[in-house]
Amino acid sequence: MTVPESAGEQRRVLLAAPRGYCAGVDRAVVTVEKALELYGPPVYVRKEIVHNKHVVRTLEKRGAIFVEETDEVPEGARVIFSAHGVSPAVHAEARALSLRTIDATCPLVTKVHREAIRFAGEDYTILLVGHTGHEEVEGTAGEAPENTIVVENPEHAAVVEVPNPEKLAWLSQTTLSVDETMQTVAILRERFPHLQDPPSDDICYATQNRQVAVKQMAAECDLMIVVGSQNSSNSKRLVEVALEHGSRDGHLVDYADEIDEAWLDGVSTVGVTSGASVPEVLVRDVLDWLAERGYADVSAVTAAEESLLFALPTELRRDLKAAGQEAAKVKHDPSSIPSGRGTELH
Repeated sequence: MTVPESAGEQRRVLLAAPRGYCAGVDRAVVTVEKALELYGPPVYVRKEIVHNKHVVRTLEKRGAIFVEETDEVPEGARVIFSAHGVSPAVHAEARALSLRTIDATCPLVTKVHREAIRFAGEDYTILLVGHTGHEEVEGTAGEAPENTIVVENPEHAAVVEVPNPEKLAWLSQTTLSVDETMQTVAILRERFPHLQDPPSDDICYATQNRQVAVKQMAAECDLMIVVGSQNSSNSKRLVEVALEHGSRDGHLVDYADEIDEAWLDGVSTVGVTSGASVPEVLVRDVLDWLAERGYADVSAVTAAEESLLFALPTELRRDLKAAGQEAAKVKHDPSSIPSGRGTELH
């Protein structure tokens, strides 16, 4: 290991706050943990419970079985739906297989589903700003497939065709870039003046707070390291936001050992944050890795305080109560997700 050449200034780290787990992710991870404790393995999970490689591998080690589609779950077995939400068609498939379901959909995603149902019920065409193929977008669009058009980005907004410009509403995926979403909506509104807004902001509070913290840091950072997985939409957005707001360089990593020491050449200030599905232990590993290379001075950049907690899914709370277990608190114990890339996780 070599200590990198810097610009001659003191090497330091700016650590974003808030970062890591949001309330919806916390709830989803605890749901799987509690289900494994209560029912015993295996517990099936449709799709990744949250978009984080480390969390999924750890839960697999404990007996969770992740499947892509509902029909991969044995008839009559127990299955948990991920935090990203599912369409009514998936619920119907589960009923047809007599599956015992636990719905860990984030309540903020459920809110968007309800908005889609309401707008479709009033015969609006819904312009859903989001990424085609993302589980959350598939779930939301599935509430009203005949009424929904997915709009990918500002470029798509400039050319999208709609059946009736007088009856339009927009909704969004909860994990998008706030700035790009507003740019997309501005283009839609310019083209379609009658466009209706959702009753409240769809982009989740945690996504916004993490982006605001990165915006506050970015101009001071030579390098931004975002801890998160490649399939995590909100984590990828944090890298984009950092580069758009002044960071010279930025990278997304799952683990500290994925950091390339060459990234530190000429770097005085490193920004560190993590996506909303990332356990804090992985951030600590990154800070330790940086400290070993001379970046031991860590200062927090706080954009907001977060205290929101969600109750566990109704089905799980019912069974926990019947078993005499405490279900009121859902706060995840970070020590239950080990740090590092231990071989037991592979």
